[in-house]
Parts: sequence; C-alpha cells; structure tokens
Amino acid sequence: MFKSPNQVQTMLVPAGLLMAALVLGAGYVQAEQGTGYYGYGQTATPEQIAGWDIDVRPDGLGLPEGSGTAEDGEWVYEEKCASCHGSFGEGVDGYPSLVGGEGTLSGDGRPHKTIGSYWNYTSTVFDYINRAMPYTAPRSLEPDEVYSLTAYLLFMNYIIDDETFELNQDTLATVRLPNEPNFIPDERPDTANTRCMTDCRDPAAIEIKSQATPSLADELAAEAAETAETVEPPAQLAVVGKSVYDQSCMLCHGSGLAGAPKVGDVAQWQGRVAVGSATLYKHAIEGYQGEAGVMPAKGGFMNLSDDEVKAAVDYMVQESQ
Repeated sequence: MFKSPNQVQTMLVPAGLLMAALVLGAGYVQAEQGTGYYGYGQTATPEQIAGWDIDVRPDGLGLPEGSGTAEDGEWVYEEKCASCHGSFGEGVDGYPSLVGGEGTLSGDGRPHKTIGSYWNYTSTVFDYINRAMPYTAPRSLEPDEVYSLTAYLLFMNYIIDDETFELNQDTLATVRLPNEPNFIPDERPDTANTRCMTDCRDPAAIEIKSQATPSLADELAAEAAETAETVEPPAQLAVVGKSVYDQSCMLCHGSGLAGAPKVGDVAQWQGRVAVGSATLYKHAIEGYQGEAGVMPAKGGFMNLSDDEVKAAVDYMVQESQ
C-alpha cells in the first residue's frame, strides 16, 4: 500500500523498485486528480448525461423541446401503435387497452385501468411512450411524435376535446387526468430493521407451502400426466412451441411487424434456417438487431424459459418449410 507524501519514511530501495514506485505513484496522483475513484474511467460529458436524463416530472420539468397535436398523433398512432393497441385503443392479443374504463375503479367488477380511468399524471403518459415505445423499437420516436401521440391518447379519452390543441413544454403539465386526486403521497416514514443473526430457525424444520408459478412446459407436462395421455417427447415439444407462439410470438411473426419473418413464408425463413439452429436460438433468446429488423430478447417476454423459446423457434421453422 502506498502512503501519502507526509507519511513516507526515508529508505533505500533498488533502482527497479524505485522506478515502479514512481510509475504507480503517478497513477495514484492521477486518481487523486479526479479521473475516477480508482483512477479508471472518465467524467461523463453533458451529451452522454443528456442521453440518459429523460425522466419527466408532473410539473413538466424534463420535457424536451417540441410540440404535437392529436390531429398529428392519429397518423403516428396508426403507423406505430395500432398493431398492438388497436385502432381505437382497445388493445389487441393481450396488449393493454389505452381507452375506456371510466367508472370501473369503484365498480363491482375488475377495474379497467387506462389513461382515462386510472393514470395519475399526463407526464407519465409522455414519459412512458418516450422511454419504452414502440414495443419493438423503444427510444426511436422524435419529441414531436411523442407529444403528438400523448395528445392523441388524451383526445381519445375525452380529456382534451380539440384535435388542434398543441401539447408542448408549457401546456402538457396543465392537462390533468381524471384520477389524479385519488393518488395520495405515502407519508409513512422510512424504516430499517436490525438484522438478526442469532437464534435462526433450523432449515430442516422449514416446510415449503407453495411454489412459484410453473412454466408453460411444466403445465403441459403435468396436464398430460393427469389425463394419462401418452405423448411422445417430440410431439409434446411441438405442443409447447405452438402454445408459446400463439401467446407470445404471433403478433410480430404472424404479421411481419418490425421486419419479423412471417410464419409460413418460406423465402423469408430460408436464409435464417441456413445459419443453423444454434444461431437461431441465440438470437431469439438474447435478442438481435440487423438490417431486416429488431428481435427483442425472448420477444420481450422474459418470463419464458430458454427451452420454451427454442420450442417456439422450432415450431416456426417447421411451419415455414
């Protein structure tokens, strides 16, 4: 360990060790001068910080320059949002609806939580679209597009009634969502429990009462066992693959959304099959971005196991030959 200059004692050292000490000492001084806690890395530039500093507060702080209207947002919505959320915001194939639900929060049935019925701040709508949408290409929208989409969703929920109302840095925070008054601050104090490291329970005496939800593959296997069906392993995998495809893959691979190869299109799959199963599995599990389009890791469904993703790939390849 090196000591600071006022702690160094006089000593005789070989020339080689002295040179090493001088080099390492220079690194120590460099670290002291602020290149990083351990002398590594560099200070982030304002441009790099701006790339991550995209959050928006309810009072509008953090909003980028730009503007948009519901009239403009309708065209952006139809092009980039309707395939998942429906042309009228009703939701498609399990994707959330964005419109409706008024009065359901206090009703007897299951609440229908949408922008118009549940969300608290207009800034939340803008922020979510800006950082996460569209699903297949997050952070790809320009500020004017995000303002326009936000205005269009407010218009569809009857929160604004003028298609030409301009949403921008100054006006967005003035638009209030109906359910905002029902959100209250959590006034409970922050607490921290003292960690107990004595008188611990005997692990052998601990009984498992329940387990996490089984995977789709486990559920199908259990169902087959209960009904005494004799399903060969390849056939069972085919059942799993189709089920995963129907629930998680069909939206993109059934329509060709975001450049996804459509199931049944031999020409589109021919080149992909040629790279081999291992590469197809890797791209499907880890994600892939190429000239033809973007494949999110596991299609965005991170709850799927690797085996389920592989089964879905095998099913799509089988149906496209």
